[in-house]
Amino acid sequence: MKIENATAQMRKGVLEYCILSLICNKDLYTSEILVSLKKGKMLVVEGTVYPLLSRLKNAKLLTYRWEESSSGPPRKYYSITPEGKTFLIDLESAWKELNKAVYIITKSKIK
Repeated sequence: MKIENATAQMRKGVLEYCILSLICNKDLYTSEILVSLKKGKMLVVEGTVYPLLSRLKNAKLLTYRWEESSSGPPRKYYSITPEGKTFLIDLESAWKELNKAVYIITKSKIK
């Protein structure tokens, strides 16, 4: 098994949480989301983010609006819905519990 594959799977598992967290702070368009994820070392590509944004929108966790851009075509800005905020709070709680459990299990790792 390669570490790259395991790392990619871990990233995919927390990507929804990261995207909702970013959009919760302010409305963003896809390029801004990608830049923020890359800055956070969440190495993702557009082909991963676009379907996830659609899934979150279809689940009514996100909504979007089109906005004209002075530097090109209109941009689709995503914003979090009230249901999305509730889901984000639940994800935050689940993440804290999971992080704590992993720490407890791994704190005495083999050296």
